[in-house]
Amino acid sequence: MTLQKPGETPNRPGEYKERGPRGGEVPNPRQVTIEPRDPKLPPTQKPGHTWERTGPPRP
Repeated sequence: MTLQKPGETPNRPGEYKERGPRGGEVPNPRQVTIEPRDPKLPPTQKPGHTWERTGPPRP
């Protein structure tokens, strides 16, 4: 599991899900689609949360 912080350049485009500070589940997590042209990951709901890539971009 690779976690990335908000504001970082995404390693790969795809579907990303918000995770807790140590990678755990959070209630009502944000889910975003990162396209190849997106410069950085968006903010999370709370400081300290991270993003986990869950799969390729949806068509």
